[in-house]
Amino acid sequence: MENEILKLLGRGDYAPANIPELLQQLGLARNRQQDLQRELHRLELGGRIARVKGNCYILPREADLIPGRIRINRAGKGFLQPDDSAIKEIAIPENATLTALHEDHVLVRRDRPESKNTGTVIRVLKRRRTKIVGTLQKSTRFLLVVPDDPRMQHDIYVPEPRDVGRLAHIGDKVVVELHEWESPNANPEGEIIEVLGAPDEEGVDMLSVLRQYNLPLHFPKTVLAEARAIGSEVAPRDLAGREDCRAHQVVTIDPDDAKDFDDAICLQRVSADQWKLWVHIADVSHYVKPGTALDDEARKRGNSTYLVDRVIPMLPEALSNELCSLKPGVDRLTKCVEFLVSREGHVLATAFYPAVIHSQRRFAYREVLEILQRQPAGPLERMLHDANELAQRIRRLRFKAGSLELDFPESKIRLDEQGRIIRIERVENDISHQLIEECMLLANEAVAARLMGRTLPAIYRVHETPDERRLREYREEVLSHRVPCGNLNKPAEVQKLLQKLGTLPVGQALKIGFLKSLMRARYDVNPLGHYGLAKKKYTHFTSPIRRYADLVVHRALFLQPHSPAKSLKETAEHISETERNSADAERDSKDVKLFAFLKAQLASGKPQRYPALVTDLRNFGFFVDVTGLAMSGLVPLSTIKDDFFIYDEQRNQLIGRRTRRQIRLGDKLEVQVAKVDTFKKQVDFCLAKTGDVPAAPRKLDRGPKRFFAPGPSKQSPRGGWRRK
Repeated sequence: MENEILKLLGRGDYAPANIPELLQQLGLARNRQQDLQRELHRLELGGRIARVKGNCYILPREADLIPGRIRINRAGKGFLQPDDSAIKEIAIPENATLTALHEDHVLVRRDRPESKNTGTVIRVLKRRRTKIVGTLQKSTRFLLVVPDDPRMQHDIYVPEPRDVGRLAHIGDKVVVELHEWESPNANPEGEIIEVLGAPDEEGVDMLSVLRQYNLPLHFPKTVLAEARAIGSEVAPRDLAGREDCRAHQVVTIDPDDAKDFDDAICLQRVSADQWKLWVHIADVSHYVKPGTALDDEARKRGNSTYLVDRVIPMLPEALSNELCSLKPGVDRLTKCVEFLVSREGHVLATAFYPAVIHSQRRFAYREVLEILQRQPAGPLERMLHDANELAQRIRRLRFKAGSLELDFPESKIRLDEQGRIIRIERVENDISHQLIEECMLLANEAVAARLMGRTLPAIYRVHETPDERRLREYREEVLSHRVPCGNLNKPAEVQKLLQKLGTLPVGQALKIGFLKSLMRARYDVNPLGHYGLAKKKYTHFTSPIRRYADLVVHRALFLQPHSPAKSLKETAEHISETERNSADAERDSKDVKLFAFLKAQLASGKPQRYPALVTDLRNFGFFVDVTGLAMSGLVPLSTIKDDFFIYDEQRNQLIGRRTRRQIRLGDKLEVQVAKVDTFKKQVDFCLAKTGDVPAAPRKLDRGPKRFFAPGPSKQSPRGGWRRK
């Protein structure tokens, strides 16, 4: 019936029709009206058709309506990612989001003229989530819940909780089931369905994150039973039709606390000018078959989620940490991409086949870095040195082809047994990481090329070209700092700018600004290319233990069947959604631990000092990136007691009226925590004190000729991309 409806609505002579009229035009009997209503409702929720005045139905494009997924930032501004990948992202002003919440599927009417690229939400098609976590509060007349998610700016009115298992107290963390909410002029209403406990009660912080992002703590019994039935060892029958690579010097390189080893490599010299590189990836598709409970659960989860204190795996541990994991000293099944590579790093030939390996050793990144910084001892270490040299050549070729250098240091939070932060470690993208990264990128590109060459239905990793408006705004920002900047629509000019920024004090802050101007990487059935990597052919193949996309790609590459229940397009959209959900959960899990850590510092009266980078300036303060905490925050001007600062908009700097000190983008300062707002999920910092005097910014050589009134607040669009 779906095809007939869409065909009818797409006809040139079709006029908007209601249900009785559609029943007649489709030639359906009157007793089929309920079937028609159900199908129309399903298509409407999916954004395939639209219901307009008089309960008539049309195709969305006929009324300039665009269905898509809306993302909302903390300021309330929305960004629509249209379902049709050919349509660019559309900005939704704060007063035009209707009742849409972050990640809802909505219908948007594009504003005229189209060049404005803005729109208005006219209908929420489907809520991304209806369960909201927040803090129970009481006004003079009502009970209400203040959502934990700062992107939801309305409090939720609730009645007294009943039959929820435990007594709710004001200030407790609770879970609310949201009721229908149609008018933005009224607060939403809901019902408390679970009381999590006091926010400072042990475990409640992480339980709140799990509930907010609907992350499961356990696998269904049917899934665990299927995993157990597979067994714990590679059986002789599993080796049929596989290349035997067990004698090869295969090794894995992963973080020191990793347990799910997706990938392994081996490198051999075959001549003076050529190398043979094997990239082995865990053969999850051998064990997880379409139509099984294991596959259904893996697709539902979409990916593993790495919270600060635990992993929510995509697959049961019997598979993710054992039978599929490429552990040393045991036979393991893989899907292999074999490369013949020239001495200069060019790929000369590729082959794809199922294999069996017997990993020689499991390395941690820190071990490999130490080995690469000294002379090798033994054949495995010699292979690592050779692999590093080859990887660096491949890396140079990649950047020469237009790939962008956008790596930033990451941080790893270490917790004690009570879940409190004991230290925060800086993780650099050093040569040990780059060795594996280049091998994996090579495999992902080769697999995408094979899939495209054979026109096999699959899922691709795509990172679209940035919106021209964002690039123009960013270019103006760069030029305001007197940094030369060409046409950023040309990748060569972007590379030139990034190289220049690497040599300037303001460079790191401007690089962060460029990241925010980029689109977010996602999955699509169309090979739209990867802007950040400058690759026209790219997919995800190398992590099937933790990403469902890679499992789908394995099946496509080796001509195995896909799940019959869902289309690849539906799967691509779903796993893009679960990836974003996991990224938000991972960020929030770090934040709740950091907030507790910083609140303890404030309570002690001895807050620590942290190096910070000024990343944005406003008339009320300046934002800093505190790398030692892996977080950003505001330094309000009100916290600087010894001077009054004025915002010079033309020069984008703050000037001290009394001392003539200046604060500019890219300045490096020392800060201390000043305030932690767990409701708004914001941290304010202040300049670190030296004795009784704040650490001074630079002194101005001569004052500006003119002060400008503060301009309107700028809201940085969110975005970014991840490589691997």
